[in-house]
Amino acid sequence: MSNSTPPVSGALSGRALNIPDVNVDVLTGGAVVNGAHDERFTPQQPPTGLYPDVRSFRRRFGLLIPATNTIMEHELWSLLVANGEAAGVDGVGLHTTPVITPRPDISTPQGVAEFRAGFLSGLEAAVQTAALGRPQYMIMGLSLEHILLGLDPIRETMAAIQRLSDLSWATWHDAVQAALRSLGAKRIGILTPFEAGGNASATRMFNDMGIEVVASVGLTGTDLRHLAHIPDSAKEQAVIEVLATPANRLDAVVQCGTGMSMLNVIDRLEARTGVPIVAINPTTLWYALRENGFGLPLHGAGRLLREF
Repeated sequence: MSNSTPPVSGALSGRALNIPDVNVDVLTGGAVVNGAHDERFTPQQPPTGLYPDVRSFRRRFGLLIPATNTIMEHELWSLLVANGEAAGVDGVGLHTTPVITPRPDISTPQGVAEFRAGFLSGLEAAVQTAALGRPQYMIMGLSLEHILLGLDPIRETMAAIQRLSDLSWATWHDAVQAALRSLGAKRIGILTPFEAGGNASATRMFNDMGIEVVASVGLTGTDLRHLAHIPDSAKEQAVIEVLATPANRLDAVVQCGTGMSMLNVIDRLEARTGVPIVAINPTTLWYALRENGFGLPLHGAGRLLREF
């Protein structure tokens, strides 16, 4: 049972967040030494009377990702570890739960539909599994615009998912909207691992937000397990040659698709083009951290995380 905490408001959303206190009392009975009770191990009580997770002592995030996704958790941990104490994120941890996605083929509209059905049907079990680790805040690790058409269906689906737990959630559609607002971006180019239909769906979500999609590139992953293998050279070529061109006059390049890594190229692309790169994994982490009161600059993932 989680302990109650004072109400917290999200720094970006302004919404009330439910952040349970998951600290517990431990070693109340001492220890057993060579089979005999020994009270020497009864600890001194901390000021609160309860003990935090020794690794995730500031915040324990629950992360839900498709079981085929090998990128998002790695990128989030990379940023947390690299920034650590200097950014006040030492003691922020991830408790990751895969959503079973038995049909990873997304090469056709039928394949995307089957993936959508499998992912959405597996969410309830994944949320219940994640709850066993007693997270304090949840992160949705999927580009829902790939499988749902329009911002309203995305919001309705997330509202249903949120009702499965009593926790608050970071989602890509909330994170990217907050990021673009922070950057003052209204004209964007999008880079995805999606096919034409997925790109059209992503464009629809941004249009529903009042954002103009000037240009798009889909690197057309046909299997969710292959997205992690898309080379950085293809991403750089897409941004430099197609998206962040002088003619497009972009305010930002937005990368969708949590299974495709962008972390290696963000800083050098921003330096070369002068255009902010809003990549899904760092941006969703940025949103989760800022909502939870972690406001110091984060390095290694572009202007957004450094300046906002």
